[in-house]
Amino acid sequence: MKRVFGNTSGLKANHIRRLENLYRRRVSPEFLISYELARDVTRLSHEIRRQIGLLIDRMGKIAYVIAGDHQRIVIPDISQYRATTPGRLKGLRCLHTHLNNEPLTGDDLTDLAFLRLDIMAAVTITGEGLPHQIHMGHILPGGSQNTPYEILPPLSPNQLDIGCLELIQAIEDELAQLRALYDADTGKERALLVSVTTAPRRIAMESLAELEELVLSGGITVVETVLQQRKAVDSRFLIGRGKLQELAILALRKGATVIVFDQELNPSQMRSITDQTDMKIIDRTQLILDIFAQRAQTREGKLQVELAQLKYLLPRLITKNTAMSRLTGGIGGRGPGETKLEINRRRVRDRITRLTKALSLVRKQRKQQKTRRDKKGLPVISIIGYTNAGKSTLLNTLTKSSVLAESRLFATLDPSSRRLRFPRDTEVIITDTVGFIKDLPKDLMVAFRATLEELESADLLLHVVDISNPRFEAQIRSVERILTDLDLNDIPGICVLNKQDLVEKEAIAPLIRSLDGIAISAKDRSTLIPLIEKMEGMIQRPDQR
Repeated sequence: MKRVFGNTSGLKANHIRRLENLYRRRVSPEFLISYELARDVTRLSHEIRRQIGLLIDRMGKIAYVIAGDHQRIVIPDISQYRATTPGRLKGLRCLHTHLNNEPLTGDDLTDLAFLRLDIMAAVTITGEGLPHQIHMGHILPGGSQNTPYEILPPLSPNQLDIGCLELIQAIEDELAQLRALYDADTGKERALLVSVTTAPRRIAMESLAELEELVLSGGITVVETVLQQRKAVDSRFLIGRGKLQELAILALRKGATVIVFDQELNPSQMRSITDQTDMKIIDRTQLILDIFAQRAQTREGKLQVELAQLKYLLPRLITKNTAMSRLTGGIGGRGPGETKLEINRRRVRDRITRLTKALSLVRKQRKQQKTRRDKKGLPVISIIGYTNAGKSTLLNTLTKSSVLAESRLFATLDPSSRRLRFPRDTEVIITDTVGFIKDLPKDLMVAFRATLEELESADLLLHVVDISNPRFEAQIRSVERILTDLDLNDIPGICVLNKQDLVEKEAIAPLIRSLDGIAISAKDRSTLIPLIEKMEGMIQRPDQR
């Protein structure tokens, strides 16, 4: 079992042995550290001219011994000590030596906040190698964002009985009182939503509102949203390091279990952020992939989702990846994320190859189905639109069927096809498709190519728009952009303005004129008559085929 973490290169054997022997020591739970242990640590640190750190649990047992360099220690992965209850502290206090007679540094306070440590303490050393002063700080539950921690006056080596457990319990009690304002169902993920953008505030807020809808659709409770507008995003952390520290404290106060970024994090940013904080971090892409993983019912849908997830995962796999190790289930951790965190790149690539072949077979089967359908001469109408626009409800009402239709994003993932007979006995195939969304992940687009190719054979597209959504104009542009990417612009279409019953009557006529659409309420079949007549007319006219 590894006993000393950090850099032991260049140390003499007796120094390493003395470091290892620290594991056998214990501390009275109410003491920050015993004088004898502090003396032995400072003497050894003075001899080797390196910082030494101890992580001590609440029973007084030394859990980690860390060898640093002259200026700092690097705390190892302590995720196994993660508190199971949102908002709780880590259960470990960190005490380490400072060789330059300095108080707690910015890095010390950052680790305190990001890792949710019980206490952070630094021991300065006299010229003889003895403990001089102990500088100590802890998270301050009721503090401001600028001062989320409290730094106590320096302690002398004979003031180490500070009532450690009582202090920690008092901090957690205050955190519990703050969390009580934001309590959610037990067992539910609790998300802090973050957007870091150079876009205008209105656009950024609209995107955050959609992210919140996505999170709620994934069955997660939203505890807070944070928007940071910047002239330029931080290439390493996306968000400023100081702001990241504030987020860690905010997440702790509100009992968040995950931080969700509205922007896609590249592998480097994901690693940098997760190396700084003990929080589970996911981005918009992971969130969408996770929702797809929840919704997929058919073998084809599951294959497509797994392919997209693995393509997302591949560049984020490194030898020791704390970003992936924290996805131990729940949001961001479904599908391959939950069972294959430790698989190496080669196995992932092999699986991607097998999935790609399986989906190629699906594409062939779809082409065969299309050929059989073409022989029957049945026109195809495909319902498209932004997610949650009401596509499945329209299909159900038109065909008197019972496809799953819920008021949440991506309720429909697997496409459904039904026959529809028009009043003049014209028969067509009408197909519901997966909903589109702004910034749909590219890997998802590629994975769902077999499904989206179904649109290529369509004779008519019904573009369903939720006109009750304040962002419907931006949603229209997103759908049109995806149609352009799929090279489907030449297929005739009808703009279907859904949910007219949720809009002021005087606002409907101008929308019909400006969008050249037909207003309906997909739940009310009587409102569909004009749409049905136009659909039948366009299908029967050869020049529109």
